Amino acid sequence: MSMNRRRFLQACGASAAVSITPTGVKAASAPHVVVIGGGFAGATAAKYLRMWSDRTIDVTLVDPNANHTSCVLSNLVLNRRITLKELKMNYGGLSSFYGVNVVRDRANKIDGAGKRVRLKEGGWLNYDHLVIATGINMINPPSIDYKLTPHAWIAGGQTNRLASQLNKVGPDSTVIMTIPKSPYRCPPGPYERACLIADIIKRKGLEGSARVQVLDANSSIQAEKHTFENAFNNLYGNIVEYITDVEVEDVISTEGRVITRTADYVGDVVNIIPQQRAMGFIRNAGLTGDGLWASVDPLTYASTVSGFDGVHIIGDSQATGQPKSAHMANAQAKVCVDAIIRSLAGVANDDPERVANITTASACYSPITYDQASWLSAVFAYNTDSGQMALTHLGEAERWSTGNYKQMFGWASNLFTDSFH
Repeated sequence: MSMNRRRFLQACGASAAVSITPTGVKAASAPHVVVIGGGFAGATAAKYLRMWSDRTIDVTLVDPNANHTSCVLSNLVLNRRITLKELKMNYGGLSSFYGVNVVRDRANKIDGAGKRVRLKEGGWLNYDHLVIATGINMINPPSIDYKLTPHAWIAGGQTNRLASQLNKVGPDSTVIMTIPKSPYRCPPGPYERACLIADIIKRKGLEGSARVQVLDANSSIQAEKHTFENAFNNLYGNIVEYITDVEVEDVISTEGRVITRTADYVGDVVNIIPQQRAMGFIRNAGLTGDGLWASVDPLTYASTVSGFDGVHIIGDSQATGQPKSAHMANAQAKVCVDAIIRSLAGVANDDPERVANITTASACYSPITYDQASWLSAVFAYNTDSGQMALTHLGEAERWSTGNYKQMFGWASNLFTDSFH
């Protein structure tokens, strides 16, 4: 379960995110695939459906926003290394170059039997296949006011709000941030954020005065354990206080008070990252059953719930056990697209050669200081015995470095291009 630096850098290329080969087969007519959600999963699916089918599949991408703001690199907005504007991806290329029909609207109901989806403003859309890529939804503490205690876990206005609050941290200030029970979007992300907040304090000359209390609902660090233990215990040893098994029950935003099962914590800046689940659109359709996430077949990402033939769920909302990350969403989209094209062409998705090559990868960089970063990579392969994706390789940088920090932007640029351009 190890990966060297060379293998990691190979996995970082978006083209290496999945090892299957596009089928190249064409459907007999012009089927229609509707993609709900324009993040990394949805944009990649829309692009590759057109590209791998030689534009023989009509694709409609539905998203309420004119562009997507990437959560990838968004923690760097907190320490003013980049701006949100630099993280905005528009759908112009998908529309003009690939011929994707982009509709600004919101889906609110699926008619599985009729194979149609209802939009908030635009009525019903018929589909041959439906790809749902709507990301995460928050389970909010009852009393929280995100204007005062932002989560900033979906990049946007809350990210800038938290950055402004952190900029005002002074002597003897306490910053509290919480980490939800796994699984959640971007496993290393909260720990990365804790490091950057600690670095802000350190660069302000407040080391030994101001502090960061990290309240983790999990029993241990969920990703890059070696890296973050080293950072918390050594680099930021007199700034970060890391506390495990702390589950948030409520947040009194006006008081900066975090109420847990065992104690109350009060901070000058409070960053709550709440527990997460699939979007209400998916849950209301019954696609999550009694759970938080949607069960799918990882050979096709088709829902395992009866009555929803041709409905696929990719990205953060699915429950295959793979990391909820942008890189993984990009990889899952390609597996799903390959499966849809095969299905439309009457080609089996469970032939031994295809099954043997279902592989996905998730790679990411984690900034640890103002100009140094670490990295993590995980590779998954389809296990025929369990019928699930299984972790086959796991890699983590031995140390953070300025070289990793520079390479982080190349990795992100490749991922942005492969998904949106």
